Amino acid sequence: MNDIKPLHPCFDKESSHKHARVHLPVAPKCNIQCNYCNRKYDCVNESRPGVTSAVLAPFQAVTYLKALHHQLKNISVIGIAGPGDPFATPELTLETLRLVKETFPDKIFCLSSNGLNVAPYVNELAELGVSHVTFTINAIDPAISQIIYPWVRRGKVVYRKLQAAIVLLEQQMKALVLLKEKGITVKVNSIILPGVNDRHIPEVARMVKSLGADVMNCIPVVASAGSGFEKMDEPDATMIFRTRALVKEHIDIMTHCARCWAEAAGLLGQDMESAYGMLQEYAGMVPGNSTDRPYVAVATHEGLLVNQHLGEAGSLSIYRQTHNGFKWIEHRDTPKPGTGDFRWMEMGNLLSDCRALLVSGVGNKPLEIIQNSGIRVIQMTGLIDEGLEAVFENKPLRTVKKPDAFKCGDTCRGNAQGCA
Repeated sequence: MNDIKPLHPCFDKESSHKHARVHLPVAPKCNIQCNYCNRKYDCVNESRPGVTSAVLAPFQAVTYLKALHHQLKNISVIGIAGPGDPFATPELTLETLRLVKETFPDKIFCLSSNGLNVAPYVNELAELGVSHVTFTINAIDPAISQIIYPWVRRGKVVYRKLQAAIVLLEQQMKALVLLKEKGITVKVNSIILPGVNDRHIPEVARMVKSLGADVMNCIPVVASAGSGFEKMDEPDATMIFRTRALVKEHIDIMTHCARCWAEAAGLLGQDMESAYGMLQEYAGMVPGNSTDRPYVAVATHEGLLVNQHLGEAGSLSIYRQTHNGFKWIEHRDTPKPGTGDFRWMEMGNLLSDCRALLVSGVGNKPLEIIQNSGIRVIQMTGLIDEGLEAVFENKPLRTVKKPDAFKCGDTCRGNAQGCA
């Protein structure tokens, strides 16, 4: 292989038995739709066969990593691989990298992306010390690619079918070249899709190698239920062998892939079992006290439990901490629905004196807008007092629910425009 660091288990087979990797799930959104992926179910989008049990904020990711480092002594690689795409929310990705680099400057840093929005950030990635990047490139022929991707979203513009395929390919190739100019090692993942791209993948290998890619990984599809390819058969052993053999004629090939999750921690194929529980605990942590934001807002039906989705909440209960415990202050009516993103901007203004908002569920768009107003949104189920204790006393929250961030309702239009 070409100048590949030996301590990265995904890029060096021998290292995979000795050196652990940790994936930090800090990327909640995706900017493309793959026909083999349904975000309500397990998927292999961007080399991760499942959604994560929790999504971490950057400060939570570093705190979790510090705790994990005490138990997992052989960590050599820290990566961001999902559960969405790291560059659908680049500000979260870059902030996480900055914080992690300050704490663990001697580690290898890597990212996994579809490549659509990487090019604008290559210089920053190089400055932050990212040495390995993985792209998922399933086709270099737009006629094939449009079968795989119903839409892609670049900035605020949504492209569909053939146009989507052209835009995605252009940006992937551009980013690959820029990464190699910075000396960053690039691995390309291709999902083997029988009848769609299985005979085309060797052409992908030829093209990416000509642009400088270092290694390639051919991954058999496991189509998710409810996805466009849900009835697609998995490739048989003959197809997998043939594809990999033809790819190997052009580029070095990875043969020890463990189909890592967005929250993977440990050796490849031997993930640390306790990391799952640790991840959930640290997902409930919030920043320290803030004197100018003395309150916490809660979405609740009866005033005892955090048990209401934000979109359904006609009012929120406001609490503060006193010397005698937590005190209910008032009810605040929430902005009326029907105004799209403006509703969530108004919500941020309504809660400008609140340091956190406890809800049983919230959509991606309102989550982003409200958190941008400086309010930490915590998805949980359980007693209100447990959530308030976590916020005011900065304790791990053990009642965090598995997020439904990717489980939309039956009436969702699926048009990539976001929820209102």
